[in-house]
Amino acid sequence: MNLIRSGFFLAALFLGLSSQLTAQGVKGTIKDDKGELLAFATIYIKELGTGTTSNADGYFEIRTPKGEYSLLFQYIGYESLAKKVTVNQDFVTVNPVLKTQVVVLSDVIVRAGKEDPAYTIMRKAISKSKYHLQQVDRYTCKVYMKGTGELTDTPFLLRKTLEKEGVEEGKLFISESVSEVEYIRPNTYNENVISIRSSGDDQNANPNAYVNGSFYEPEVGGGVSPLSPRAFSYYKFEYLGTYKDRGYEVSKIKVTPRSIGDNVFQGEIEIVEDYWSIYSTDLKTSKMGINFHIKQFYEPIEEGVWLPVTHDFSVDGKVFGFGFEGKYLATVSDYDVTVNPELVTEFEVVDETIYKEEAKEIEKESEGLKNKEIEEALVSGKEVTRKQLRKLMREYEKNELEEADQENIESIRTFDYDSAAYTNDSIYWSQIRPVPLSTKELEGYANMDSLAEIESKKKAGDTLSTKNKESFKLYHALTGASYKVGEKAYFYINSMNSNFNTVDGYDIVTGVGFRKTFENEGWLRLSHESRYTFERTAYNGNLEARYDFGEKYRRTSLVGFGGRYVRQFNSDEPISPFINSITTLFMEHNYMKLYERDYLGFLIGKQLNDNLKVSISATYNERRQLFNTSTMTWIDRTHREYTPNAPVAIELLDTSFPDHQAVISETKIEYEPWIKYRLYNGKRYRSGNNNPKFSLLYRKGLDDILDSDVDFDQLELGYRQTFKIGVRALGDVAIKAGTFLNDDKMFFMDYKHFMGNRTPITTADPVGTFRMLPYYTFSTNQEYLTGSFHYQMRKFLVTRIPITRIMGIRESFFVNHLATDNSMNYTELGYGINYILRFLRVEAVTNWIDGEYQNFEVRIGIAANLDEMF
Repeated sequence: MNLIRSGFFLAALFLGLSSQLTAQGVKGTIKDDKGELLAFATIYIKELGTGTTSNADGYFEIRTPKGEYSLLFQYIGYESLAKKVTVNQDFVTVNPVLKTQVVVLSDVIVRAGKEDPAYTIMRKAISKSKYHLQQVDRYTCKVYMKGTGELTDTPFLLRKTLEKEGVEEGKLFISESVSEVEYIRPNTYNENVISIRSSGDDQNANPNAYVNGSFYEPEVGGGVSPLSPRAFSYYKFEYLGTYKDRGYEVSKIKVTPRSIGDNVFQGEIEIVEDYWSIYSTDLKTSKMGINFHIKQFYEPIEEGVWLPVTHDFSVDGKVFGFGFEGKYLATVSDYDVTVNPELVTEFEVVDETIYKEEAKEIEKESEGLKNKEIEEALVSGKEVTRKQLRKLMREYEKNELEEADQENIESIRTFDYDSAAYTNDSIYWSQIRPVPLSTKELEGYANMDSLAEIESKKKAGDTLSTKNKESFKLYHALTGASYKVGEKAYFYINSMNSNFNTVDGYDIVTGVGFRKTFENEGWLRLSHESRYTFERTAYNGNLEARYDFGEKYRRTSLVGFGGRYVRQFNSDEPISPFINSITTLFMEHNYMKLYERDYLGFLIGKQLNDNLKVSISATYNERRQLFNTSTMTWIDRTHREYTPNAPVAIELLDTSFPDHQAVISETKIEYEPWIKYRLYNGKRYRSGNNNPKFSLLYRKGLDDILDSDVDFDQLELGYRQTFKIGVRALGDVAIKAGTFLNDDKMFFMDYKHFMGNRTPITTADPVGTFRMLPYYTFSTNQEYLTGSFHYQMRKFLVTRIPITRIMGIRESFFVNHLATDNSMNYTELGYGINYILRFLRVEAVTNWIDGEYQNFEVRIGIAANLDEMF
């Protein structure tokens, strides 16, 4: 066996050496005119449609077939250098020296107002951004991606533990992949990873998919593009000069945010004059305290069609005590482009802001013409104004989506791995890698491969492999745990917790469950919760079974539930058990009011289509009143005592009730028009949360079934939406209006209750909930209306300080209003600071009754619209 193994080794070594001996191409080191190495400089080979870069040491090595090639060397801030080489049997050495770019101010005519010429250039580039997105019908290319990263700082307490796992400061992690990418207009991207290699566990690498974002889009990675139609509200532009590159006039524009903070870019962007396309980007941005630096180079793959050939992304930051630095490099080769035949003619864009008379004449000539006729004028190469071009491209894009029946689909992406993607060895990578590895990157592979070998031996049983198997431990009853019990099947134990209230005293709550996912992506979940109360010496328990099936946005849910459990009179649970424990034991405020019920019910939910969802439920209840059993407190307030476990309400002076039965049905319809989706590997995912949501709720108390003692009918309409206001503000509105058509037989828990709050800490959704409203004072069985408006600003008072905007902090105002027969126009007005430490908010709130000021308090909670931050 040893002889056979040695034979294979020698054969592999011979093949590797043979491939090195027969390889040919171009190699060398790129420097500037001062002798400094230029790391990650762009090298473009026109004949091959291939872009690559030098490595961190300025070295490059490109394998090519034999032949003559035109090489173009580029680096931001330096003159491009073209070299012709002939490749025969071996590598040709070329050591280019790039000169510092000489930028001159062009003879630009500046009219009245002395506006910076950058604004004319950017207006034309912005007006043509949609054109560039629609310019290419289809392209295919090959993308090489390399990502490297290292920890620069770790929390002291975790440092030794991480080192045992092979994670330590200064150690480089690296991954590489080669993908075949296809783009089909207007919004389809297909990517197939044909090869992948990663330091560490080579079978579990998860490389980032090729980033298809474009600065021609209004947003890139959540940031506002300098080519967005809203760009002039976010940025100031400065003309830095123009230079010539291979006959093209390239203008350099400085991009400066009007207000520094998250999701805006700063740096430079270069624009090709006459084409008004991107030549290069050198832009920085930040998000959640993480800094990104983005460099891109574009090349004219076809006449007038500029596409990116290299992407260079750097990232650094610190999250929860972990400091890190990363580098992401993508080079694009083998472009094969099909140009949109309807948009092949170049035309002149007239800036009506500067050339007012010329623009008026052009628009006058096109008066009365239909869009199709204006489009024909555009294709013929005539002059158009920016306004006309924007209108035409919007109409063009709309028609394209309608014809493809994709009006509600923002993007279609597929991402797949070739079956042999993980099998290629280091010899293969040395042959196809367009960017040679640096010394540090080679060390990163060597270190992590050795760790991966040790780990694989552990898994194979050479060492203590039992550690890789999860089994029950006694402490799991306290901490919770999950156990795999079959194919896509898990049994889990919930962590144990304990709270306090005046009805039960202390309790202990735990639970178990089982979840199974099926081949059709349906899933079954069984869950049980147990609760024991010490003061009342009672046991509560419940059981729920849920089965979901069907495709993602046509799913059906079947739910059965039952048990004996305590419940708040307001079933929306405005106060959490944990917060109630704090206010009860420390402040002697027992806000939570409970009753006990035995119940059995079912729910059927169905997503009928993209926009419409319906659910129907019915529940049988046996409801019992509960009373305080404990007077315990940790801090005894001299002039305060616990209130009875009976809500206080204006409309119902006595909220006590006898034991009774209640059968209640509920039908809820939710409608969301204009939803947009992203398709990823055939599955749909919602895009954004800015669509309005309308809801209709009908609750019915059934008095003629199972000795039910309730008879009422409640109807409620709801509206909720998040939307952008202007360029920097975010608004949220939530409205609910309802009435009881019938209130013949009701108990207090059947009334309409509102999401009040009396504690310093709020845990409910900030939109649509009150901050100071008593929990049950204004509960009603008549007409009601609640309205909430929440307005977030990126720059107001505190956020005028740049560091606060960099930290992601926003300020907000909000108003909440309640209208019932007895609420006396209850209103709350408040000011808040959002995203403190990225997830908290602090609010100053006042409340008013019939327009008269009542009180002022401070609230702490989870930031509003937290999903907007990610």
